[in-house]
Amino acid sequence: MFSPKPFNRPFVANLLALVALGAVLAGCSEEKVETKEIVRPVKVVEISTAGQARALDYSGSVKARTEMNLGFRVAGKITERLVNIGDRVKPGDLLARIDPSDFELAVKSAEASLLAAETQVQTAALAKSRAEQLFGKAFSSKAQLDQATLAYDQAVSTRDAAASSLSQAKNQVAYADLKSDQNGIVTAINADIGQVVGTGTPVVTVAVDGEKEVEIAVPEMDIAEFKPGKPVRARFWSNDALVVDGHVREVSGSADQRSRTFSVRVSLPNDERVLLGMTATVETAAANSQPLVSIPLSALAQKDGKDIVWVVDRNASTVHARGIELADFADDGVRVTGGLQPGDLVVAAGTQFMSEDLEVELPAIAGPSAEQQSARAETHEIAR
Repeated sequence: MFSPKPFNRPFVANLLALVALGAVLAGCSEEKVETKEIVRPVKVVEISTAGQARALDYSGSVKARTEMNLGFRVAGKITERLVNIGDRVKPGDLLARIDPSDFELAVKSAEASLLAAETQVQTAALAKSRAEQLFGKAFSSKAQLDQATLAYDQAVSTRDAAASSLSQAKNQVAYADLKSDQNGIVTAINADIGQVVGTGTPVVTVAVDGEKEVEIAVPEMDIAEFKPGKPVRARFWSNDALVVDGHVREVSGSADQRSRTFSVRVSLPNDERVLLGMTATVETAAANSQPLVSIPLSALAQKDGKDIVWVVDRNASTVHARGIELADFADDGVRVTGGLQPGDLVVAAGTQFMSEDLEVELPAIAGPSAEQQSARAETHEIAR
């Protein structure tokens, strides 16, 4: 008959003890597994004192305030050109000449007409004198005297007209010579020998000596900043040390149809170093504009369609998004009009990895003080 073996109590007890010990050890292992918090190192830039107001600078060329486009007062064919670009001229200098043959012939014709008119005046004067004598002796009527008087007056008028025609013909001969009437320098030649020009066609351009100015083209968004009398500064590309102060003299009343810019002329003081044609940059500042601060372009980010930067809390070493107002883009980055204060630490790179309240590691020069680091260490120790 089968009989079961007695139950081994010590073995079962040992087995249960081992199972319990494994569970304890497993629990301890789970307690020791911790998720290590990622502290991301960042590159930051500290906002310094706000810079100057928005700068305006536009390039242009130096011109004479007055430029004369000289042309002949009569039409004709150019036979001589006596000046070249760059020549200096003074009043009375001959610049060019057209063929005067036709005008000289007109002078001879006018002289002959004048001579005939003077002869007619003499004849009419004799007839009038004879009519007066006969009328005085009652040998002729009053009508004959009146007729002789009218013939004389007509002859005098014809003579005066002939004299005026002669003067006009002589003027046309003189107009065949193109002369300068002011001191200046020739800046352009618009017609040459052999060309037939009409009355008033520009032949030579002369820049009059005296005040110089710079002509610039200003877009409509900034034209309100340029008013007559506004002080400006001019720098010249040919000489970095050449800087002169000037003022706005004239602002165009309408925009150019093609470029949609306004012409602004800036008067410059007399300076022998400033030459016609030099390229200059006119600098000024926008009036009533807020001071600007500059940040690197890499610091600019967007959140919910708005421009932001990530600002670091020095005490907690965490980052927070802050909205900003952009002014414009410059060579050194982005210029901001609002949202930042001097002393703010802005994340300058890696903005795509930032999130609200993310803990970051600051560079040594911008990190928290030793006391702040010690306090943070004690806080973590207590938490453990």
